[in-house]
Amino acid sequence: MRIISFNANGLRSAATKGFFDWFKTQDADVLCVQETKAQEHQLAGPAFLPDGYRAFFRDAITKKGYSGVAIYSKREPDEVRTALGWAPFDDEGRYIEARYGNLSVVSFYIPSGSSGELRQGFKFEVMEWLKPILDQWLASGRDYVLCGDWNIVRSRLDIKNWTSNQKNSGCLPPERDWLNGVCADDSGWVDAYRALKAEGQDYTWWSNRGAARANDVGWRIDYQFATPSLRDRLRGCSILKEPRFSDHAPFVVDYDL
Repeated sequence: MRIISFNANGLRSAATKGFFDWFKTQDADVLCVQETKAQEHQLAGPAFLPDGYRAFFRDAITKKGYSGVAIYSKREPDEVRTALGWAPFDDEGRYIEARYGNLSVVSFYIPSGSSGELRQGFKFEVMEWLKPILDQWLASGRDYVLCGDWNIVRSRLDIKNWTSNQKNSGCLPPERDWLNGVCADDSGWVDAYRALKAEGQDYTWWSNRGAARANDVGWRIDYQFATPSLRDRLRGCSILKEPRFSDHAPFVVDYDL
């Protein structure tokens, strides 16, 4: 089973850059998109729906052209969920889950705090609220794959400029402590990339400033986190820096499912 996670930073924009033409060549079973930056009706039609796929969306209702998540699936899910029960998060279009038997695939878009203290405060609220939900899923007996842009790096391996970013959102010690707690060894969520590439230094996002992408001055903030039950079913992964469809790169993971 091939699952792709991709922050499109505007799915209509990514489409004009050839994203769906590329996607058709990937033989993916599920695509999890973040930052659709559109309403569902704006993503209708063949230009946004490859043959053989079904698409499901959760738009932001707080403002148009903001946030939004989607799942594209070859197989019809048994159920699709789009709310976790807390309006400030749900209404920004940050969660969608497709269920297939005992497997859940989730597309998450965790808030960024880079715009200032108010949004950083909201990000911390989300982290505190989300942790018990993640713990409940871990204990549920279901298999989960959590895809998405979490807007947090885990370690020095996940960011080019570690020292200079210690006071910047996404690399703050409390954020990293929280995410590394979520991915606690043995009993926690499995970071698919890190499980497959223990010393890997690949990035999934680059600033549009300067020549960050050309010089590979990036951050690894897009993940696939799996339940421990899937650890031995990881077969391979890749972060596809080229071709460029967004300021993020698609992240592909193959599972033996």
